[in-house]
Amino acid sequence: MIVGLRFGWYSINSNNNNDSVDTKVNQNSNIALISPQVFAELAQNEQAFILDVHSPEQTHIPGTDAFIPYDQIKKNLDQLPTDKTTPILVYCRSGGMSAGVAQELATLGYTHIYDLQGGVNAYRESRVSVALTPNTRPLGTVIYGDVATTTFTLTNFTPLPTKITRVSTSCGCTQASVEKEELGAYESTTVNVSFDPAVHQDDSDLGDLTRTIYIETNNPNFPELESTITATVIKK
Repeated sequence: MIVGLRFGWYSINSNNNNDSVDTKVNQNSNIALISPQVFAELAQNEQAFILDVHSPEQTHIPGTDAFIPYDQIKKNLDQLPTDKTTPILVYCRSGGMSAGVAQELATLGYTHIYDLQGGVNAYRESRVSVALTPNTRPLGTVIYGDVATTTFTLTNFTPLPTKITRVSTSCGCTQASVEKEELGAYESTTVNVSFDPAVHQDDSDLGDLTRTIYIETNNPNFPELESTITATVIKK
């Protein structure tokens, strides 16, 4: 059996009945049905494109790149990677919708499709987190005197409520705030960030910069989260 894992290809014995085998090949050789553990591992790779197709919209697995309802794929081709060899990790709530989308993606020419077996329901049983995503937001070139804005997503992917106790940044030029300070189980909120390189009224915020956003929570397993913004600040 040929199985896609770590974005490479290797063989396992098709007669292997070992319960530890957690990746299966669909009848379409471009599709691999993967366990939550393998999904979480592959999702760490920056090459992966993570797609939620459940309708109605649900709280997304942290790091999800796009949400397209399962029956609207062809209407939203502009949201999919242009490179058909991009590894696509697709999921829904229980696995039914994503299975159909995986077949559709294969028909569209995508060659590395990973379908989460059991969907979010299975993922929740084995993976819990409070996550701030993405890890970095590049702001590109920012003109000194302008204020750049961006957003992050804070997700409580646990079965218990989580409270945000503190929001801070590494520099006064950067401000951050959360839209909701208390998140229920499997709930997310937006973190709004603004960057004003002229706030110090000097040249200390010129050139290539990195600034950090810190989120503290009352969850003892995830007490502090952080992400960064990057920018190249120039004067006209």
